[in-house]
Amino acid sequence: MFQLVFVTGLSGAGKTQALRSLEDLGFFCVDNLPPALIPKFTELCAQSAGQINRIALVVDIRGGEFFDTLFGVLTELRNSEIRYEILFLEASNETLVRRFKESRRRHPLNDDMLEGIMEERTRLLELRGRADRIIDTTNLTNQQLKEELYGIYGSDSDASKMVITVMSFGYKYGLPLDSDLVIDVRFLPNPHYEPSLKNFTGNDPVVQEYVFKSPVTSDFMERLTELVEFLIPYYIKEGKSSLTIAIGCTGGKHRSVTLANRMSDVLKKKDHRVIVKHRDIKRA
Repeated sequence: MFQLVFVTGLSGAGKTQALRSLEDLGFFCVDNLPPALIPKFTELCAQSAGQINRIALVVDIRGGEFFDTLFGVLTELRNSEIRYEILFLEASNETLVRRFKESRRRHPLNDDMLEGIMEERTRLLELRGRADRIIDTTNLTNQQLKEELYGIYGSDSDASKMVITVMSFGYKYGLPLDSDLVIDVRFLPNPHYEPSLKNFTGNDPVVQEYVFKSPVTSDFMERLTELVEFLIPYYIKEGKSSLTIAIGCTGGKHRSVTLANRMSDVLKKKDHRVIVKHRDIKRA
């Protein structure tokens, strides 16, 4: 089966790391190939008698005026019945600025780093809208990004093993755009109002003990687990290869983190492929 993945997104969001991870998974990887060459390149790979059947291509604004021809190339591929997937990587402005400063690199669009980032976001908006997968690397280490990509593209996974991402978040920072199921746990006892617990997180045993001390938490967790376990086979039957469960509380630091961790543990024990993320734990 021929597999073509376009890796794109914001500068500094982790495309280089993603390409290295895909290369480790057996993809034939090319960075910054001019879009005009993509149709001929994919044709040659498709005719390689199976020697090259997994390709990852990084395309981004470094291509300058060539990048603007990408949408025409994508249409050409579709008309040629060549299936492809777009993987879009992004991160918060603050994170991107920090990464550029740490690497001492300039932004490819503008010497003013923040202006360059904002301009790039605007130019990539349409491409982001076409993406099949969007990964926010703001709170991901290189290893965590690698694990997520392994979960999605790893050749050892079979079609029946869905990648389940369990994400905690804070409602005051907005809903996760890539979520399939959103669970509101703001009705549970809030450790934020306990002075001795306020500065801890749902990763700390004292907070977990406080949240689960309430009978309603255990009852809710049991019912939520039953619902998720009921839904998973039907999502797989529908053809979904990934599922994102977003669990939210007010700030994304205590209750949502506690329940996301517990949900992740339960699903892992049932032999599901699980990734856990805490989107807002450092912001609350």
